[in-house]
Amino acid sequence: MKFNQLRSIGHNIADSLASGIGLPIGVYITDVFAEAKRQAGQDFIIVDFLSGTCASGTPSPSLARAIALYREALVDLCKLHRTSPSAFEKLTARYSIDALGKRFIVTVEDKNGHHADDEYVGVPGRRIRVVDQLGRVRRK
Repeated sequence: MKFNQLRSIGHNIADSLASGIGLPIGVYITDVFAEAKRQAGQDFIIVDFLSGTCASGTPSPSLARAIALYREALVDLCKLHRTSPSAFEKLTARYSIDALGKRFIVTVEDKNGHHADDEYVGVPGRRIRVVDQLGRVRRK
């Protein structure tokens, strides 16, 4: 499977959790950004979609259950793309909220060592755009 397809899968599942509606897991309402803001000593939550756990931060029981359900939803999403979760070495998302708004960074790594950290803002998640030295708009 091409690495960009794995990145797409990662964005889709991370964006679904960010939306707070949880359609892939059966309309399960969550607010990962509010919970990230409530974390003591940090202002983020890192979700590991491969294990279905919270890699950093302490989620509420409701969010912890939703994260576990997203692990199962990842299997279904991978089947739609004709792959499996075993194609990923790492698939995490770091959710935070700051003065500029809601943000999440999706980290994808495959078995061949390809690695990408893609940052998204807002809900639904959009790539950050910046102007380069020649005045062209580029994705960050």
